[in-house]
Amino acid sequence: MATEIELKLQLSPKAARKLCGHPLLEGIPSQKQHLLNTYFDTPTLELHARRVAVRFRKKGWQWLCTVKSAEPASGGLAMRSEWETPATPGTFDFSHVDADDFRNFLEQRSERFEPIFTTDFHRQIWHVPYGESQIELAIDRGQIESRGLHTSICEIELELLSGKVEDIFGLTRRLQDDIDLNPAIASKAERGYKLFLDEPLSPFKARLVAIDASQTPIEAFRNIALGCLEQFQRNEPGLLAGGEPEFIHQARVALRRLRSAIKLFAPVLPPEFVAAYGQTWQTLAGALGDARNWDVFLEETLPPIAAAFPDHKDVKRLRKAAQARAKSARKSVIGLLAVREYPRLLLEFTAAIYTLGDTLPIPLDDFARQQIDGHIKKARKLATKHAELSLTERHKMRIAFKKLRYTLEFFAPLLPPKRLKPYLATLAKLQNELGLINDHVTAETLIREALKEKLAGPVHGWISGRHALLISELPEVLQNWLTQQQPRQ
Repeated sequence: MATEIELKLQLSPKAARKLCGHPLLEGIPSQKQHLLNTYFDTPTLELHARRVAVRFRKKGWQWLCTVKSAEPASGGLAMRSEWETPATPGTFDFSHVDADDFRNFLEQRSERFEPIFTTDFHRQIWHVPYGESQIELAIDRGQIESRGLHTSICEIELELLSGKVEDIFGLTRRLQDDIDLNPAIASKAERGYKLFLDEPLSPFKARLVAIDASQTPIEAFRNIALGCLEQFQRNEPGLLAGGEPEFIHQARVALRRLRSAIKLFAPVLPPEFVAAYGQTWQTLAGALGDARNWDVFLEETLPPIAAAFPDHKDVKRLRKAAQARAKSARKSVIGLLAVREYPRLLLEFTAAIYTLGDTLPIPLDDFARQQIDGHIKKARKLATKHAELSLTERHKMRIAFKKLRYTLEFFAPLLPPKRLKPYLATLAKLQNELGLINDHVTAETLIREALKEKLAGPVHGWISGRHALLISELPEVLQNWLTQQQPRQ
């Protein structure tokens, strides 16, 4: 088995032509190949469910059978397990797979394999010496086809043949100085399955990150941060396609989780990393926050107001103004994703995460316990004096509960599920209540911004009354959380 360390980047056909003449490649002989690949799976796509790819590849006159695992990628970088051997098309022999359980999984299903999609592309390859490493740079141009549907391929892959992973990032930085390159997260196989299933774009929610007690806090942070980055990148196409509300929401959640993770692990992270990236995402997060606030206002806050006052002229005027503001906020997000610094940020941040070293050796269990206890203590302190809190302090309490929830979700694999599940459920209800309260506070600000004036009369009274009702329900929800048994390792 080989472990493949690969960085994938998208580029335009024009940029691909420019890359072929780049000074870094001058004097290095290239090799050209025509690669025709057919990917197989069972009728129920069992390999896809396990994030595995099985393909036959025609490379010149030779046929190869390749098996790849498909661990999540972030910032364009993927690390995959790969097995490859010469083969006869249609004959599935997995004797070269040296992981017994995995090989058995494939062999038990091989009789039901059928072709799912093909990739047909031309590849040009250079072996580039850079730093202390030897890196294979390949430009792929062609198409993916499944059941009569097609989508184009135009990407580069940089694979570490020998040396250090940071040299892949160093080479890419040099190329980005002259060419627009965007880290890509979807493999050809993933894109092929989407084509086969004819799947529309769909929002991507946070997933449980794989960490365990044998890891150091830095190793756990690396997995968590890359999981947050993956969530954001997978929602990026939806943002660029028009910024529908749920894509905006999930992208915003991803950056909130990422920024929370940096703060959570700050005691064990290098100070220069925290200084460099602690606030880096703030501008993009702020733009997503503005867009999300207008979406919530239009989808959740305004409809009951409009139902209560269907003929009120200010309500109609407010809806029109809010729609214009929401549209403008979406454009701001798309504009930030279009600037040249954005793909550079993805690359730099991913490189920084992968090259982090352990600065403060401490068992992950101990670190997690300290952080969880600290966040619970802070939240409980605010909850027990909620009746005395000002508007600003209540907002801080809402943020404290949000950070506590993220902390528990990050460390979930270390915690007993029987305690964690009900605790998180109660915490989610509390967050929802505090979120509704905050939405009504935000609504007052948004109304003034949209209409350039304070909304007076019965509509203002309705908003104030609803806000007061939610405040009156808060003590019961807080008490339910305060009586919950805390999750412990």
